Amino acid sequence: MLDRTKPASITLWDGRSIPRLGMGCWAIGGPFYAGDVPLGWGDVDDRESIRAIHRAIELGIRFFDTASNYGAGHSEEVLGEALIGHPDIVVATKFGFATDPVTKQATGAFASPEFIRASVETSLTRLKRERIDLLQFHLNEFDPIEADTVFATLDGLRAEGKIAAYGWSTDWPDRAARFAGRAGFLSVQHTMNVLEPADRMIALVEQADLISINRGPLAMGLLSGKFKPGDRLAANDVRSAAFDWLQYFRDGMVAPEFSQRLDTIRDLLQTDGRTLTQGALAWLWARSPNTLPIPGFRTVKQVEENAGALEKGPLPASTMDAIDDALQRARRSSV
Repeated sequence: MLDRTKPASITLWDGRSIPRLGMGCWAIGGPFYAGDVPLGWGDVDDRESIRAIHRAIELGIRFFDTASNYGAGHSEEVLGEALIGHPDIVVATKFGFATDPVTKQATGAFASPEFIRASVETSLTRLKRERIDLLQFHLNEFDPIEADTVFATLDGLRAEGKIAAYGWSTDWPDRAARFAGRAGFLSVQHTMNVLEPADRMIALVEQADLISINRGPLAMGLLSGKFKPGDRLAANDVRSAAFDWLQYFRDGMVAPEFSQRLDTIRDLLQTDGRTLTQGALAWLWARSPNTLPIPGFRTVKQVEENAGALEKGPLPASTMDAIDDALQRARRSSV
């Protein structure tokens, strides 16, 4: 399935070859909450979001990833509006988390066949599409045995033409492995970046020839280099929340240990004139031919920087080795 002769492109389930870079649409959904706890990335300007999407398309991007709950559905709505007249763009979305679009509140996690089908219809309406290109199960730690019913439902939706392919957004290789042999199961979305290399998951996706969709490729913005120690994020930004999985940020500020690790590889990531962001994406391309990073964005400027990484391609092998050595030394010194 994957074209290993073109490091800057990837071949999809329908035979199309697209640049090996997508855009993640969590941030453009705007604020939503679990009670008072923020789940979005702060305030947004929908007009700028649409301009950014159009600019990404101009720069060759053909893959956008969203979810039914981002912004309580607002991300899908904005993306759907922006993609009118662009039927060739590949859209991936997710299901599993319910939200109220009026109150912007999370209302629970569900995986029954009835919920899945209703979620798909809602997503199709918001996205203004007749078919979802890639539908992903969003519940990271869902019981793998109970997930049999979930993926049987997705098989049915695929047979009906509602979806073209499906995958699981999970960081657990055993969960992905259970369904890797199914005809419609073609991707795993998981956390991966230069500070969190996801070695076990990459071994699985390469063995099963799946697409590795990399969420958090910039470590939730840390690898952009724009945050200085002591900088505090807005109260309605998810990175200000106290979630266990928020390892790169603590109390709305960059976690010192990760800031220090970035400092050890900062110059290496900027090899050949790359920005830090571009170096972080280039590391993912060099790490495996199966990777498809989806950095988030809210502005045209961010899209242009992300897409600019494609021109420079993967990091050289010598730089990859030097980064690995530097991070190993940093880990040893912190023990």
